Amino acid sequence: MESRQYGYIRVSSKDQNEERQIAAMNEKGIHKRDIFIDKVSGKDFEREQYQLLKRILRPGDLLYIHSLDRFGRNKEEIVQEWNTITKELQADIVVLDMPLLDTTQYKDSMGTFIADLVLQILSWMAQEERDRIRKRQREGIDLAMQNGKKFGRPNAQITEAFVEAYHEWKNGSITATEAMKKSDVKKTTFYKLVKQVES
Repeated sequence: MESRQYGYIRVSSKDQNEERQIAAMNEKGIHKRDIFIDKVSGKDFEREQYQLLKRILRPGDLLYIHSLDRFGRNKEEIVQEWNTITKELQADIVVLDMPLLDTTQYKDSMGTFIADLVLQILSWMAQEERDRIRKRQREGIDLAMQNGKKFGRPNAQITEAFVEAYHEWKNGSITATEAMKKSDVKKTTFYKLVKQVES
């Protein structure tokens, strides 16, 4: 049976544009029907299109992925999936933005060893970078909280303008909408402040 070419694309959310990755696949002559796209995070490999693709792959087929991080985010899982495709399913993988990761070039044991080594290093680097970003975010949040910064919506404050508008509204001289305009607050905030004043 003739071997076939497939493309796999993962974008992490609904709004991320996959067109650039599709264009790169098209340049390799991959038909649109043979490109599998998942719009999910890369935290694991339980992705509908990816799992379907794995069921279709046959020995000798060629799978293109745009970059290693499109494949996945967890080092162990990336290596495990790579081995499943190249060793168990006996298909080849080409990573478009990393020419070293092209298993069609490695048909001897030394070549396979080099590809495996490169894969291990790259997936480790990808995970290290993610851990670094997460650590920086955590440190930033902790520091901000130590400095008294509140997260979430700020609490609405009772201002003089609100008190004035509130009394006029209670007297019936202005409507609630006018009172909101006068005190420069939105509807939900206005009634929240009313509750505070009247509690």
